[in-house]
Amino acid sequence: MTDGYRTFGHGDHKVLALNGWFGSAEAWRPLLPHLDPTAFSYVCLDYRGYGARKGIAGEYSLAEAARDALEFADDLGWSRFSVIGHSMGGSVMQRILADAPERVRGLVGISPVPANGIPFDEQSWQLFRGAVEEPANRRAIIDLTTGNRLTGVWLDTMVEYSLSNSDKAAFSAYLDAWARTDFHTEIAGSTVPIKAIVGEHDPAISADVLRSTFEKWYPNLEIDVLSNAGHYAVDETPIALATSIERFLVEV
Repeated sequence: MTDGYRTFGHGDHKVLALNGWFGSAEAWRPLLPHLDPTAFSYVCLDYRGYGARKGIAGEYSLAEAARDALEFADDLGWSRFSVIGHSMGGSVMQRILADAPERVRGLVGISPVPANGIPFDEQSWQLFRGAVEEPANRRAIIDLTTGNRLTGVWLDTMVEYSLSNSDKAAFSAYLDAWARTDFHTEIAGSTVPIKAIVGEHDPAISADVLRSTFEKWYPNLEIDVLSNAGHYAVDETPIALATSIERFLVEV
């Protein structure tokens, strides 16, 4: 892992992978052994302020993250590609679609944030806003969004990973970006093939949330609900997730 990205595979179908708020490019590691390296070429990117790009200044917005991803695709010589995005990354992938629809083959959102953000109530907003300074808030969020059912050892590991792999300023700004940016009118009606995958134990991004947002905007939407998973299917059920992703991508 160097220069803010990780690569996997050498196939003809090019795929950008965009992580969530608590992740980085390295957060895809549990998934990689279960992907097909002969059919696909995956590139997992770090945002500014995350992972190997910690310390890189920016506005830390969805638009900037999308621009950076498109510039990176240009550097790779990728004219068309698919995008997978987890959580916040699901919002960034839709921003890429809005900015360069002719370049997107297909989209796969894993517990993806909708393009109109998240309507937090005040108590929930304070929990998430407090996560910028308080590791305990990060732990509570991860526990909540995986159904309060997973080992504390894993929760603590996820919190430490998040603290180690994001600048505080970037972490704070990206919260406002994914939660309070609304650009759904720019993607509504897009005919791009899209799959949205959620975990059965995730109360935050559920199938009902997808039906009230993604299903209204994307006529070619497929929804998959993974058993025994919450918000972090990359860690919780990587084999089932890899299967769901590639069964879709091989058709687009």
